[in-house]
Amino acid sequence: MSGTHTNALIHESSPYLLQHAHNPVNWHPWNPETLEKARVENKLLIVSVGYAACHWCHVMEHESFEDEEVAALMNRYFIPVKVDREERPDVDQIYMNAAHISGIRGGWPLNAFALPDGRPFFAGTYFPKANWMDVLRQIADLYEQEPERLERAASQIAEGIRSMEVIDRRENVADPVTLDDLNASFGHEQNNIDLEYGGEKGAPKFPMPVFWEYLLHFYAATGNKECLQAVETTLNGMASGGIYDHTGGGFARYSTDERWFAPHFEKMLYDNAQLVSLYAHAYQLTENQAYREVVYETLQFVEKELLSPEGGFYASLDADSEGEEGKYYLWTEEETRRILGTDALLFNAVYNVLPEGNFEKGRNILHRTELLADYAEKYHLPLPELEEKLRACRQLLAAERNKRVKPGLDDKILTSWNALMITGYLQAYKAFGDEKFLQTALRNAHFLLRTQFSGDGGIRRNYRSGRSSIDGMLDDYSFLMEAFTGLYQVTFDESWLTRACVLLEYVISHFSTGDSPLFFYTRQNTSGLFARGMEKSDNVIPASNSSMAANLYTLGQLLDEPAYISRAVSMLQFMRQDITGQLFYHARWASLALLHITGATVLAVTGSEALQLSREVLRSYLPNLLIAGATDDSALPILQHKTIPGSTLGYVCYRQSCDAPSDNATVLADKIRAYGKGE
Repeated sequence: MSGTHTNALIHESSPYLLQHAHNPVNWHPWNPETLEKARVENKLLIVSVGYAACHWCHVMEHESFEDEEVAALMNRYFIPVKVDREERPDVDQIYMNAAHISGIRGGWPLNAFALPDGRPFFAGTYFPKANWMDVLRQIADLYEQEPERLERAASQIAEGIRSMEVIDRRENVADPVTLDDLNASFGHEQNNIDLEYGGEKGAPKFPMPVFWEYLLHFYAATGNKECLQAVETTLNGMASGGIYDHTGGGFARYSTDERWFAPHFEKMLYDNAQLVSLYAHAYQLTENQAYREVVYETLQFVEKELLSPEGGFYASLDADSEGEEGKYYLWTEEETRRILGTDALLFNAVYNVLPEGNFEKGRNILHRTELLADYAEKYHLPLPELEEKLRACRQLLAAERNKRVKPGLDDKILTSWNALMITGYLQAYKAFGDEKFLQTALRNAHFLLRTQFSGDGGIRRNYRSGRSSIDGMLDDYSFLMEAFTGLYQVTFDESWLTRACVLLEYVISHFSTGDSPLFFYTRQNTSGLFARGMEKSDNVIPASNSSMAANLYTLGQLLDEPAYISRAVSMLQFMRQDITGQLFYHARWASLALLHITGATVLAVTGSEALQLSREVLRSYLPNLLIAGATDDSALPILQHKTIPGSTLGYVCYRQSCDAPSDNATVLADKIRAYGKGE
């Protein structure tokens, strides 16, 4: 096929788009030239959205987009447009909203039909070939014979999409979120938490680290043990389930069942970045060594499979290899016996490897259903000896698996996802004090500085093979601000704080709505979209607006900028109904609300050993803590008049006043912890 056809996608850098560059479908990228072509030729658009690790995207490509008969229909009547949702979430968001308005639950591939001006009138997901051809013919006939029907439908959907983005002037926006509100919200959400396997009840199950991060914070602030139980059940379930790669580390995107057993096998950078942060925080709180192992193994996976020679992180690994989903990750019982020898009996018992297979085609997904301590007792082994035996077995399996054909790699680099990974490394560094984690984070940050910053002060979203072609969106700016602010707090290098402030001011200038304290998702509407989106709900990844609110609050505290804090509080007040009414999908907002209720605590550290003292404090789980520090002179307001020659001291500052200084990390951490409970 590759020698027969070449379409306009051949000039793109996205691996997903390049996968389709030799389809017989005359695909075009989303750009103003494509929209102008549709207008001039008066042809309908097919906007087909997917991503490189999407299994059903591949299926539809093989069934339909590589088929000459299907391609002839698409090319004759439509302008086909291929979109990588990870590069262009702004386009994906608009057409996914169209699907929701049309009564479609959504998912990928997303296939939307639109008028030449881009307004959608129909959207769906995966279509088998015969159904897809029927849809193509029906819509082509309708456009020829009754175009006014499509115009009416497009107008209704466009109005619905715009109304979803309308900045409503909400009543009672001055009312703050209270601790009673958050208690009530958790009470409502408890009914949806699966206390047997963890996660939300039902299937499929996504990790949703944003929500479990909030519950950890809520436990630290309130002592609500049911929150901690929910988090530990979830983390234990994921770490022992098949969603976790016991051979090579790292998490798959989601589980298809309620037990975390059978994953959808693709691995995404953003999941693993956030789960590293979550497990590191849980380790700080519980000192559960299993959580430490998850962090270390996941970061080993990231460095082995997703770290580029330049220091950037690639986007994802496909679910498929050799045309089959999950093939790379599965084992037969015969394979484990051959590779592990006499240790196979123990290993197979622990990881539920069966002669007949526990999954499809006689193969097995490695997973545990009991605690390792139970197996140690059953096999009369000291727990450390059992752990070492299993570790050695997994290493043997990993070496054997490296000989297999690997899943496809999406080697584009996205600014926002890389920023999440920086934060993941920083959280691991704080929890474990391992210098290599900090160095990897710094290397990635410098890579982004070299490649993603444009001359006008803005940033780019994507990078591959030396090219950065797409303007940064709000999550690129907001997550990178968080990463830079985090780097400052562990290095005391104020250049990172300065860079975060420059990005913040750029966002305020270019993304503000004018009608509310929230921000648009895109800098400006230059993409040809008929609506300008706004991201408000936290999902698998935090909403860019909740992240921005957190940035404003954090930088306001560190820099003593009341205007930043005021805007963050206004954003919280604007989102009050959503936070209290749908906690699960507004958990990052809720975490900021909780921080504001209990009060942020700033630890100001000065002196030649300031970094060492701060690192000792950072080993504790203190979600209310911000750190400002210097080993020498600093112009930061909060550090003024706190230097005593020859001494390294920490000042715990809370609600505009600072306690007497101390050089004892335990004393400082205890004070910060007490303030985090509002004491």
